[in-house]
Amino acid sequence: MHKATLVHEEVMEADPAALFAALHTPRAICNWWGAATAIVVAKTDGYFVVAWGAEEDPTYFSLARITTFEAPYRMVLADYQYYAKDGRMPIDADFVVTFEVNPAGSGARLRIIHDGFPPGSNEFFQSCVQGWADTCVGLRRYMAEANA
Repeated sequence: MHKATLVHEEVMEADPAALFAALHTPRAICNWWGAATAIVVAKTDGYFVVAWGAEEDPTYFSLARITTFEAPYRMVLADYQYYAKDGRMPIDADFVVTFEVNPAGSGARLRIIHDGFPPGSNEFFQSCVQGWADTCVGLRRYMAEANA
């Protein structure tokens, strides 16, 4: 059985380089993703760590390796590790998440490719569809405030 891929695309009124920077700048990530803390080593073979909940006692965090960092257009995260205070992740998967930013008219097109959903993970897949849509609402708001 083959794995499913989620693709989410949005066009935002933002400078492409500024949008790409918001994807890997810790202070920005905390703002648009509602995270308690973020640590990013923004380079190929760098790291991307985001935690939610109390900084001293996180509810959830994810750690990924940045396998590709091509500023200001593309960042690929893989080799994820997760922690959930209330137990295991709902599925066991080897995710790869790609962020692509390209000019689009006077703004930028963000394309998120979330690959690696195993067969039988339809409910989790659908929650991620909604999760990326909600995340992009926060990102769009952050970019509007940064441009104000």
